[in-house]
Amino acid sequence: MGKLAFLFPGQGSQTVGMGQTAAEGDVRVGERFNEADQILGYSLSKLCFTGPEDELRLTANAQPALLTTSVSLLPFFADEGIVPDYVAGHSLGEYSALVAAGAISFKDALTTVRQRGLLMEEAVPAGQGAMSAIVGLEREAVEKVCQEVKDTGAIVEPANYNCPGQIVISGEAKAVATAGEGCRTAGARRVLPLSVSGPFHSSLMQPAAKRMEAVLQQCDIQDASVPVVANVSARPVQAADEIRHSLVKQVAAPVLWEDGIRRMIADGVDTFIEIGSGNVLTGLVRKVDRKAVALSVQDQDSFTKALDRLS
Repeated sequence: MGKLAFLFPGQGSQTVGMGQTAAEGDVRVGERFNEADQILGYSLSKLCFTGPEDELRLTANAQPALLTTSVSLLPFFADEGIVPDYVAGHSLGEYSALVAAGAISFKDALTTVRQRGLLMEEAVPAGQGAMSAIVGLEREAVEKVCQEVKDTGAIVEPANYNCPGQIVISGEAKAVATAGEGCRTAGARRVLPLSVSGPFHSSLMQPAAKRMEAVLQQCDIQDASVPVVANVSARPVQAADEIRHSLVKQVAAPVLWEDGIRRMIADGVDTFIEIGSGNVLTGLVRKVDRKAVALSVQDQDSFTKALDRLS
């Protein structure tokens, strides 16, 4: 067998009920959710298990919820002595990856992503920013359309390079709509507006990135025990100062997800396990390379199935 990578989902993967089956089946999962409730001072577990969905979807709630769900499942792997060769997380998921790599404690990661969510919500007033997924258009064509709109003085930029033919653009609401039309004209199969509360991973998030720098200075970050493939560079990082720098930059820079997956595959990774809510990243891996084994683990059952595939 080749190398193994753990992947951790980001915002958009949250669903009401996430973590509940795992918590009912393993006391350690339940304890992790209880710990999150204590640290945050409100019932994150209730929000994850029973909703309401509109509250769970709020950036400042969704980010700690997804982190807790992912991290709570890590003992399953430790029990079996399964250690990844690489870890990576999509946007917010990078924090879950860093907990898995021993670079940040769960408590520090949780309070940091809660802050990150609040700062991202505050950076741009609701309704002023937007994001859309562009499906079926090459990255060069998407970049060209965004540049043409930017040349008129508006702000719109590629935010997530997810997989071949799927790029998310982000910026001012009007500019995103204009660029979406431009991408349609250029041959995009679909343009899907995303239900998000802000223009994430665009230069409009620069105020949030600046304030995150101060937050991350307070965060105790260690060298990672395994390489973490950073969103901003698609390169493996392990040194604490490099990790901190990547996390600050990440707020207002595009997520180079496809590039990161390709980098791991080039380094010999042939099996990817998505740990946490949903299977978005599993789907993206398959679109990058059909030959790669991509599995998702959300509870005991899916873990047992993954274990069968690994053995």
